[in-house]
Amino acid sequence: MVAVDLIASCLDSIRQIGDEIADALVYLDAGTLEAFQFTGAFPLLLELGARAVCSLESASPLDAAAEWHSSFVHPARKIVVITSRLLSDAHRYILRCLGNHGNVSHCTVLTSISEIGHSAYLDSPLGPDAFREYEILLIQDHEELFKKSGKLSKDKVAIPYTEKDFTSDGDRYSKLGSGVQYGSSESSPRKKDLSDDELGQVEARGKRLSVTVCHFPMIFSPISSRTFVLPSEGTVVESYLSNHHEDSLSPGLPSISTGKPLDGDEVPPGVTLTAQFLYHLANKMDLKLDIFSLGDTSKIIGKLMMDMSSLYDVGRNKSSAGLLIVDRTIDLLTPCLHGDSFLDRMLSSLPRRERTSSVTKNPQTPSKQSQATVKRSPLDIKISFETAFSKEKSKSRTNMLSESMMAFVSGWNSAEADSEVTWLPDYADKAHDDKLDIPSGSFLSNYAGVRYLQALLDRGAKDGLLLIKKWLMEALQLEKLSFASKGRQTTSVSELRSMVQMLSQDQLSLVRNRGVIQLALAAEMALQEPQSSRWDAFTSAERILSVTSAETTQSLASEIRDFINTSTSVESQNQGNKMGSSQGLLSFQDILLLTIIGYILAGENFPTSMAGGPFSWEDERSLKDVVVDSILERPSSVKFRFLDGLEKELEAKAISKDGDRNKGSSEPASTTTDDFDDQWDNWDDDDDTDHQKEEVYGDMQLKLEVRDRVDQLFKFFHNLSSMRVRNQALGEGLAALSRFETDSYSRKGLLYKLLLAVLSRYDIPGLEYHSSAVGRLFKSGLGRFGLGQSKPSFGDQNVLIVFVVGGINTLEVREVMKAISESSRPDVELILGGTTLLTPDDMFELMLGSSSFA
Repeated sequence: MVAVDLIASCLDSIRQIGDEIADALVYLDAGTLEAFQFTGAFPLLLELGARAVCSLESASPLDAAAEWHSSFVHPARKIVVITSRLLSDAHRYILRCLGNHGNVSHCTVLTSISEIGHSAYLDSPLGPDAFREYEILLIQDHEELFKKSGKLSKDKVAIPYTEKDFTSDGDRYSKLGSGVQYGSSESSPRKKDLSDDELGQVEARGKRLSVTVCHFPMIFSPISSRTFVLPSEGTVVESYLSNHHEDSLSPGLPSISTGKPLDGDEVPPGVTLTAQFLYHLANKMDLKLDIFSLGDTSKIIGKLMMDMSSLYDVGRNKSSAGLLIVDRTIDLLTPCLHGDSFLDRMLSSLPRRERTSSVTKNPQTPSKQSQATVKRSPLDIKISFETAFSKEKSKSRTNMLSESMMAFVSGWNSAEADSEVTWLPDYADKAHDDKLDIPSGSFLSNYAGVRYLQALLDRGAKDGLLLIKKWLMEALQLEKLSFASKGRQTTSVSELRSMVQMLSQDQLSLVRNRGVIQLALAAEMALQEPQSSRWDAFTSAERILSVTSAETTQSLASEIRDFINTSTSVESQNQGNKMGSSQGLLSFQDILLLTIIGYILAGENFPTSMAGGPFSWEDERSLKDVVVDSILERPSSVKFRFLDGLEKELEAKAISKDGDRNKGSSEPASTTTDDFDDQWDNWDDDDDTDHQKEEVYGDMQLKLEVRDRVDQLFKFFHNLSSMRVRNQALGEGLAALSRFETDSYSRKGLLYKLLLAVLSRYDIPGLEYHSSAVGRLFKSGLGRFGLGQSKPSFGDQNVLIVFVVGGINTLEVREVMKAISESSRPDVELILGGTTLLTPDDMFELMLGSSSFA
């Protein structure tokens, strides 16, 4: 049996569209760009004959000039757009591409969302025949925009648009989002208004531009050949996984599993799109699935996948595989913890690229929660090469870069003096900007054929450093450079820096070894201060909570209260002392994350209902008091979703506190009786008394408002602590997995214990099997003749796919690898996938940030 390789499968799917890519300008949206970075697909695109690979959101007429193949003598005639979003969301960008390149006669649009996905998505204006409808509508809008700008000649020779064509008419084309308006507002056809005759007429008028829309499902980010997540800015990831109700925590997480049906609610769009993605992924990889689910949302996805299956799908010559879909909310604790994972530390510490696309909103969300959106941090990690050089060398390289850019722009402007393109960005001005950095690179997983991330996935902090040191030593040997290493089994950040500087002395060496240099710089950024001390403080606090949670609720509440008080006192000292530093200490946001961890641990060790909470009334009251005091003590640094609407009041209080603090530090203390006598008359001033009363009343009112919000916050904590009790079958399943807990001091996540259980053929309560089409046939037909089919087990298959709805973290990947090696079946091929790649900060954003319902 051929080994499963996600990266190879992605590259093969790109080769299958090689005819479209040849001799074309290829545009990738932000989600596809991220996915192809992890796949290492850019050399393949150029190998297949792409003129250039460009960003869809940042399309420019300059894209046609930056051709990688000098053999082309004619202008570009084709454009290929690959998008991970709905066609309606990508529409304005596609129109701009067509306007930038007037010689284009054919446009191919490849989207990862199927036609069924477009028709089922409430925000999409397209119907069941979505691709054909969009082909016609794109041609119509393209032609209308030409007519509107007055640049459509009699012989229909296309001329590029100017920037004004896109910004006039009320920015109609720049604001196409969830509610897209095609064409003019009077005559634009809709999916319900287009008859076959009208479609034919529009096709006849639009033969000047040929448009083809196809489904391209293989857009995901393979971290390794066996681990993947979905693009951070794709429609599937940004769609709601749960609607707002009492059992939901965040639109980016599944609802809490209660064992009850949806009770008539609409299925969230993210659930439908996830089911379709998994179905088409299995088809592209020629896999016939036995589907299992754990959790309410995963159960819906499993049923949707079975509804899409047919006898034809099952009867084809495919390999068998098991698919296990798991709700993230069954185990919220693991992604909140700061474990010993080298990649987890890097992802939590390194800067990310800013988002480029809009966020999908759920039209069914109540107005009270209309601001809640699903925001995922892009996995495109930026690492500046400037840190690899000394300050003097970095400054000289920046000056050289500025001069080169100015020369390029001046040459381009002189060559295009008579061109219609008059809205080029003024790069020359930016060349003089002091903020112009040496170009940064992205953290790629498959750079130059070397899968760095795959090698680092199962490494802790120490082992990860040693592996990077080994790669640097090999690179130095290839460059014939000698370096005196302190020892093979030890390394330090300073030692890595010295090796990087040696490799960076020569420009060719820098280019050849860019991948490993990026890794070394990333390791330095992740393990330096204050990131290192903050991570260590987190792990220490989490261990304390884990040990204390096995004792009594009183001791656990006391530890949480001490963490909050310590954080408050330290930040107050730093605010009073401008020279103070909080390096290595946890912020109030960090303490709230620890509080979440404490409540989840309390719910596991002391099961309770949602109404009561795991702690006594006195303990919880004291916890609420310290949280309220902490918010009022540092109002300027507290910005959370549960405090929405109180920003102005808290900001005013922060200004007042800063003023009082500055006044107290600048004015000497009054020690003489003369000062007391001089101020005696002012005590009876009515205006001052009224002002003091107003301040006291305002402070009391603000405190009451904050207390009400904190009460709601603790109801959310109760929700977290009651997850195990509210689903009895699930609770029994988690209890059955406790036998695989080997060490209470180094707890393992759900996936680790779940895999060990299923590979050992244990029955897991709450694990549901979704019978295939053949299974249904045996059950309803042939089973009457004694040919029934026994219920399969997930561990029976040699190829296992585990997909976590809501996301995974790198610590889980490491634990899953360990579970396979410890099982009695190390020959099993396991694929681990998730909605997104999570860090503890991402979990806080989902539960208490702007992407939460709290």
